[in-house]
Amino acid sequence: MRVAIDATPLTLSSGGLRRYTEELSVALAQNFPQDDYFLVSDQAFGLPARAPRNLRSSAGAGNALERRWWLWGLDRQMQSLEAGMFHGTDFAVPYVARRPSVMTLHDLSPWMDAAWHADSTRVRKRTPWLIRLGRATMYVAPSEAVRKQAIERFKIDPDRIRAVPHGAPVYFRPRAAAPAPSVPYFLFVGTLEPRKNVEGLVAAWREVRRVHPVDLVLAGRRRADFAQLSPEPGLQIIGEVSDERLAELFTGTVAFVYPSWYEGFGLPVLEAMQCGACVITSRDAAITEVAGGAALQAGSQDELVRAMTDLAEDPKRGDPWRERGLRRAVEFSWQRTARLTHEVYEEAERRFR
Repeated sequence: MRVAIDATPLTLSSGGLRRYTEELSVALAQNFPQDDYFLVSDQAFGLPARAPRNLRSSAGAGNALERRWWLWGLDRQMQSLEAGMFHGTDFAVPYVARRPSVMTLHDLSPWMDAAWHADSTRVRKRTPWLIRLGRATMYVAPSEAVRKQAIERFKIDPDRIRAVPHGAPVYFRPRAAAPAPSVPYFLFVGTLEPRKNVEGLVAAWREVRRVHPVDLVLAGRRRADFAQLSPEPGLQIIGEVSDERLAELFTGTVAFVYPSWYEGFGLPVLEAMQCGACVITSRDAAITEVAGGAALQAGSQDELVRAMTDLAEDPKRGDPWRERGLRRAVEFSWQRTARLTHEVYEEAERRFR
């Protein structure tokens, strides 16, 4: 099998789309050495550092015709590579279905609240059109929650969409040698964007900090449509950090807090659990599915304040949740994601004949 994978998410510096594309492509190449995988895009991107020899890159569109990427350029690229399968990792597949293709529907947030994605007009318009015209042979959703939502909203045949959960990189593990923090802290990791309810988290932390000397660390890229937070004592806005540093932050936190309004999977939740962090989340359906009873959940602002207060008073209350999280995280891996995704590729080949 020769598969072309949309590498456009690799142009992002961080975030779930980049993590998914990078980890999945590497795991596919590792688990299926008999296949050839090509990361393709009309934009410049870097090949993952851990790429096996059967994972290669091909970037850029040449002439004016090829710059019409989804209509002509991608097709010419796939002809040149002799690729027989396309995987759209970011809500898109070629406009003309000359080969089998798989589209990943990460979540339905672009269609739920326009304020969550100020720059997603193209996705909001293009993806439903591609689905209605049957341009994708098969679909992948990261959770059963999103699979059901996609079937309901887009009327996708249930046999053509599979729930394929993500994994967490193997280097996310508890760091025994991580230095103890001088001040206890709660941690948020993720893109700072409207959907993540960061404002609610900061407000809850302020309530806790009135009584307990605990900081709040926000790690992640700030998207342009997210309002800049004003500096204040105890609030650490550290931006993007290395995965090595993230593992240390997960290990040392009182609790990882992820009160997102809506998710398709919630990768930081799994990564935090795999590092042995106590996790507090919202009651979003996909996060609930991923957490599998291994996270404290807050369905309101008051519940969020109470959960954070209890752990600030006595961090050892989080120990049982840390153990549950570690047990739950073992059930996920990018190798499993790759195997299940490959099964979808095989089904797409059968259906396209």
